[in-house]
Amino acid sequence: RFKKARLRVEKAIQEKKIFAVQGPYPVIRRLLRARGWVERKLPLNGRRLKQQQPGDQKKQQLEKRASGGRAEQEEAVLNPRDEAQPSLGSTEPPHPPWPRENEDKGEGEEEDKKEDKEQCSEDSEDIHDLMSFLAQDQVPNFLWTVRLSSIDQELLPRIEVVNRYPRLYALCTKEGLCQSLQNLPWFEQVDFNTFFPRCYRLGFTDEEEAFIEDFRLTAARSLLRLALQNVRDRPVGTEQPPEPDSVPVSHSMPATEGPHSPLYPQLVEEALKVCEQHLGVLGHQDIDRNTPSPCRTCIDWDRFLREYYRVAHEGTGLVLSREQRERCQDLLQRLEKKLPQLGIEGNLNIWIVKPSAKSRGRGIICATRLEEVLELVQSSRALPARVCEWVVQKYVERPLTIFNTKFDIRQWFVVTNWKPLTVWFYQDCYLRFCSRPFSLCNLEPARHLCNVSIQKRYKTLQPDPRVPPDKIWSNKQFQAHLARLGRADVWQRVVVPGMKAAILHALRCARDEVGSRKGSFELFGADFLIGEDFQPWLLEINSCPTMSPSSAVTRRLCANVQRDTLRLVLDRKDNPACSIGAFELLYREAAVASCLTVGLKMMVTGCSVKK
Repeated sequence: RFKKARLRVEKAIQEKKIFAVQGPYPVIRRLLRARGWVERKLPLNGRRLKQQQPGDQKKQQLEKRASGGRAEQEEAVLNPRDEAQPSLGSTEPPHPPWPRENEDKGEGEEEDKKEDKEQCSEDSEDIHDLMSFLAQDQVPNFLWTVRLSSIDQELLPRIEVVNRYPRLYALCTKEGLCQSLQNLPWFEQVDFNTFFPRCYRLGFTDEEEAFIEDFRLTAARSLLRLALQNVRDRPVGTEQPPEPDSVPVSHSMPATEGPHSPLYPQLVEEALKVCEQHLGVLGHQDIDRNTPSPCRTCIDWDRFLREYYRVAHEGTGLVLSREQRERCQDLLQRLEKKLPQLGIEGNLNIWIVKPSAKSRGRGIICATRLEEVLELVQSSRALPARVCEWVVQKYVERPLTIFNTKFDIRQWFVVTNWKPLTVWFYQDCYLRFCSRPFSLCNLEPARHLCNVSIQKRYKTLQPDPRVPPDKIWSNKQFQAHLARLGRADVWQRVVVPGMKAAILHALRCARDEVGSRKGSFELFGADFLIGEDFQPWLLEINSCPTMSPSSAVTRRLCANVQRDTLRLVLDRKDNPACSIGAFELLYREAAVASCLTVGLKMMVTGCSVKK
């Protein structure tokens, strides 16, 4: 066994096939071993390894055998200054090939089975431990890690292929993505409002003021929609409609009155006035204005919002004349041509507030009142200048639902180069459902946050018997659902092109801030929400997306995307014609020839300017 292990290690060193894996990636480990790679297992303690003196290696080996390896039970760290770094304990238990579903089988699964057969059946974890021990002084040729910061920065440049890029803040944090997309017009003639719900960084005075203005204007538009809806629906408890062409007159009452007490009589008129002025601003009619936007000062906003809350959240009815009804309809139609996000707005003016640098849905809340959001800003005042703790984003109030249940889409893509930018799009993805039926009247996470880490708290809840118990669908299942609705073409005609465009726009405007490293690549997970019109809306981009299966669908798809990623970044180097599974080239930037100035004679000609 020792001879066999030594021969395999020597061959792997000669072929540059030493790898290291940090984190829960049994599929990566299994597939690399099947290719003849030898793992240098990482130690499990979180402390940096001390340089060993001659003779210490045998001593440590005996100590490990005596202790059963209990001393190494923490997180892995690589240290280049330690020439001998023993690690006999496995970081992961042996993992069999993923069980596969009956549906959606393709050529990739057969190739995966062939790769598995290449691994000798008699190989046990013992021989891998032995080979790892023999390769302990080797710098890995390939590293797959969950956290780049845990790798010693002196060792990192010596590793040929790494699955992470440094400095992804501009792309993979909510604040960074918000700021990057605000700069998109400098890179592309594209309005980011067509694919990214408008977003503001709280704590920055200018963006905070812009959010306040946006909240108010959205409330005015929502009031117009509510006014038209009240006319159509005639909700119980509303005032009787006035005579045609007349504006009702009632007395102003405090906001603390009951939901059916009279409203401020000019409420609808003020909403119409604000929207008219906003249309003028959108048409650049205020281009020479030096004063603040008229939308900020034209009405008493505190009073307007108090009355709006009564209508939107307390059920107070509106009285509308025929002339006002026609003006409302006309204004909303004109605004729709100017505002690409009017279609995702509803009647309740809901905004979603997110911690700027957290993931998995932690700390996210939905807010319907301006003061709720501004309270978070006040709590952040003690932070250092130019530090953003929260972002606030317009909530999509009119999402596409399946069986009256909200869902989002996790879409993978790989960047193999930043300069020139090279992006690969994965053609398979999956949907994540909420645990309760969608409702804007109840803003609990079970209805509105699709993150698996959030929804697993509600395992006992089932929104609809047609939603699978694990609350996951593959894109093939979604396409079949669209076909049953008579919209089979929507996936390839609207959804996929929209997701591809949004991903590419985000990458282009963030790439100058990302650390580019030759030999690196990264698998990303983008989250999208689908609107009622099937338009995809980018929510966020995640680095190092989870590969832990939470369902039969994700067990299959996560294994497949890891397999295809290795084909893309490893196999394709030796064989450009090899299969890369479900990946397709999304974008490859043309290489720009560098200007060589060596040997050129450069001079300045002309006359000096005389005084």
